[in-house]
Amino acid sequence: MPTGVSLIFFILSIIALTCEGLYFYISETEKKCFSEDLADDTIVVGKYKVEIYDKIQNRYIPTIPGLGMHVEVLDPEDRPIMSRTYSTEGKFSFNSHSPGEHIICLHSNSTAWFGGAKLKVFLSISVGEAATDYKEVAKKEKLNELQLRVLQLVEKVEQISKEQSYQRVREERFRQTSESTSQQVLWWAIGQTALLIIASLWQLKHLKGFFEAKKLV
Repeated sequence: MPTGVSLIFFILSIIALTCEGLYFYISETEKKCFSEDLADDTIVVGKYKVEIYDKIQNRYIPTIPGLGMHVEVLDPEDRPIMSRTYSTEGKFSFNSHSPGEHIICLHSNSTAWFGGAKLKVFLSISVGEAATDYKEVAKKEKLNELQLRVLQLVEKVEQISKEQSYQRVREERFRQTSESTSQQVLWWAIGQTALLIIASLWQLKHLKGFFEAKKLV
């Protein structure tokens, strides 16, 4: 049976497999980054659309040709997984090669060509089994409904297994960090105690010398 911490991590991991949709505002030269905590060998698919602010219409409209988005992805060791420029609307995908926090950064491919305009970026990120387009898979592999359902279940079980393995790795890292912190606190306490003992002995020696000098003892 999983512990309470394991269960919480497991539930959060399952929630993380669903699609995450959002939008944000950036200038043409600004970079926006997001982090995704991923298990090993997990597929991630991001879909985006960019709109540009029109001062005349006082609203965001589809961007004009020539303005696109550059996507960069770094693994937990800050090594680049991908770096590619896309159009104003589309999708990108990558596969994690190591467990941990991955950084996804987006910025426009311009250098304020359009006067440093404000951009509105719609972004949705799908992780794991949720990132697979099963309609396209069924069409490509010529699968019937039952075969497709079995494939979905198999991939979902595989993803859950990966997440459980990753949670064990996270728990081990947390345990090591806790043990290291406890040892540091212990040595700090020992050091403080030793310092107090040395200070007390020095004070006793100093007082003894003072009393002897005054012939009080």
